[in-house]
Amino acid sequence: MLFQFLGGLGLFLFGIKYLGEGLQNSAGDRLRNILDSLTTNPYTGVLTGLFFTILIQSSSATTVMTVGLVNARMLTLRQSVGIIMGANIGTTFTTFIIGFDAAAYGLPLLAVGGFFVFFIRSYKYISIGRILFGLGALFFGLQLKASGIEPLQVLDFKNLNDQLNDQPFLGIAIGTLATMFMQSSSATVGILQQMFSMDWIHLNGALAVLFGENIGTTITAVIAAIGASQNAKRAALVHVLFNVIGTVIFFIFFIPYKSIIEWVARTMNLKPAMEIAFAHGFFNVASVIILFPFISLLVYAVTRLIRDDEWTVDTQTVKLDEKVINSSAEFALHQARQELLKMAAYSREGLRLALLFFQTRKNRYADTAMQYEEEINRFDRQITKFLVKLSIHSLSKNESTEHTMLLNLCKDIERVGDHMKNMIDLVCFMGRNNIKLSEVTSRDFENMMILTQSCLEKAIKALETNNKFMAEEVLSIEDDIDEMERTLRKKHIQDINNNLSTGQESVVYVDFISNLERIGDHSVNIAEAVLER
Repeated sequence: MLFQFLGGLGLFLFGIKYLGEGLQNSAGDRLRNILDSLTTNPYTGVLTGLFFTILIQSSSATTVMTVGLVNARMLTLRQSVGIIMGANIGTTFTTFIIGFDAAAYGLPLLAVGGFFVFFIRSYKYISIGRILFGLGALFFGLQLKASGIEPLQVLDFKNLNDQLNDQPFLGIAIGTLATMFMQSSSATVGILQQMFSMDWIHLNGALAVLFGENIGTTITAVIAAIGASQNAKRAALVHVLFNVIGTVIFFIFFIPYKSIIEWVARTMNLKPAMEIAFAHGFFNVASVIILFPFISLLVYAVTRLIRDDEWTVDTQTVKLDEKVINSSAEFALHQARQELLKMAAYSREGLRLALLFFQTRKNRYADTAMQYEEEINRFDRQITKFLVKLSIHSLSKNESTEHTMLLNLCKDIERVGDHMKNMIDLVCFMGRNNIKLSEVTSRDFENMMILTQSCLEKAIKALETNNKFMAEEVLSIEDDIDEMERTLRKKHIQDINNNLSTGQESVVYVDFISNLERIGDHSVNIAEAVLER
């Protein structure tokens, strides 16, 4: 009996997973992009979360992916709230499927799905086969679970019902812990539907367990946010707050809520399993309707609860509107230039932190500098993509010159970020291998870094203000950097000849000054772009 129940539960969970994989495969590999592109406002965010959760049959997977996209800075915190709300509605889809008495179709669906998967070579039909096989496993798993626990009907569950009626918090705790343990709200609700159908539990207790299930399902997002960025942790906390607040509201209005469910069940002559499905759906849809106007307040609350780390980069949205490409090339180039200046500011700040890391060896400087490097790469990708789309349109001679200049500058600034990262990696390499530089060598490196930092700062300032005099200064400073690089190389060769430097020290020495010299070269490219305008 126990093994039949556990086997049915396993088959049920496998069915949900396989059904989700089949739907996902049939939709192609663009699901992650859907989350990013269809969440321009909270309304579309809710619809996207709803559609996505129905597609992959897992609200936990949707919220985990949302947390991941927020962590990767592909979604803003505000965008993520709508998706999380939509996921809560989408998860009720499975409970409505369970609510239909479709156990008899389990084995036929398994047979048809298995035939498609194993005997049809078309990728499209294999995906359809996975969907059918997943549905069949879900229905047959339910049947096995029901058969496994049928012998227990002879037991008296009156005490359990009385306890749940008198102590609704017990039901909430059971629902929360069961969902946390199984990592599937659908599995918890599926078991609850069967228990309610067998009259093992009355509606009062069932609704309390349902409340707990909505709280327990947030554990997956919380786990996914461990070690992630502050915004990713905030997205997970939004999920927790949303479900907990919804539970508190419905707990306060428990009697009217229960009366509505009973009235709908009588009016529509719902079977017990479908009654639970409706209660689940009503709870989640109503929670979204009630809390949707307070999205800004939710964002504010989690931002106050999880404050920005002192060393967390203030990320910005890349504001490039592709609609203007068709209407005004000049304005499109202006947008690209403004975003390029943000990218340049990140490179300037990152190099400053790299110098501090070299001087202090404090990891917080390196960690923050690496965040800047990630932001530089993100801006580079989006600006380049925007400018490539612009290039297929007709541009005047001046616009074409500006377009080429921006593309080149984008690559120069991106390369500055790469060299900055290389220097941080070299300092980390020195720490891991216990390589200690002499006081004179450290001072030489520091002087060259300060000179390079000054060169980059003046180049970016010249770009921001179109200051040709400052751009000329950059060329002069870069000559000093080149001269310093040649001097340090000669000095290092002398140290090698005098056995004053090891092989590992030599690698660090040469790579370090080479990266600084290359940053100087890219600074000159920025300055020359200003001089040529």
